[in-house]
Amino acid sequence: MLADTPAAAADARGAAASGLAVFDLDGTITRHDTLWGYAHGFMHRHPARAARLLATLPALLRFARHRDHGDLKSAFIRATLGGRTRAELTAWTGRFVPRLLERGLRRDALARIAAHRAQGDTLVLMSASVDLYVPAIGSALGFAETLCTPLVWDGERLDGALAGVNVRGAAKARALTALRGRYPGLKVTAYGNAASDLGHLCLADRGVLVNGRPGTRRAARGLGLEVVEWR
Repeated sequence: MLADTPAAAADARGAAASGLAVFDLDGTITRHDTLWGYAHGFMHRHPARAARLLATLPALLRFARHRDHGDLKSAFIRATLGGRTRAELTAWTGRFVPRLLERGLRRDALARIAAHRAQGDTLVLMSASVDLYVPAIGSALGFAETLCTPLVWDGERLDGALAGVNVRGAAKARALTALRGRYPGLKVTAYGNAASDLGHLCLADRGVLVNGRPGTRRAARGLGLEVVEWR
């Protein structure tokens, strides 16, 4: 999903920018997984929905065999948030995002975002998390564009199926390649924290692994990527 910026406006900004800075969200800018935090917070206010998590067991079994993150994500969203109205979830997003911004972000990530903005770089937030709240986070942090995983609605009620690609792994690499095409000539700096991010980090002019696990750090160094620890 591309949020906030028409392609023509993006091209116009890109022509004047110094570079393109592409940030992952969960574990890179935030301290914890945002989808779990979003759903858990909603269930805390609607405790009867917790029993619906049992419906994710078939997806967990499928995940053990096929490692399909999109299928598991959709099952989790349908169990915890499915059927709720757009108005309800918009209201919850309005509570969740300010609290996340206040307590859940890495200060070193915020400093790096500010540094890129100061040097005139175009900021892009690219996350496998979902469009219930990621665009609001991107907007609050001053990102020019937000790319994230879209969800299906049934009228005014959330279905929870994925409406497009799960922006993870190879999908992030394809998205980065597309960004290069829309911002020709700009040097790309990309930040991510997981093994699944290594593919798109390698496509950047400067790829930076943030707070990776030991095996991921070793792999990143072997690929010539920077490895950093952010607080």
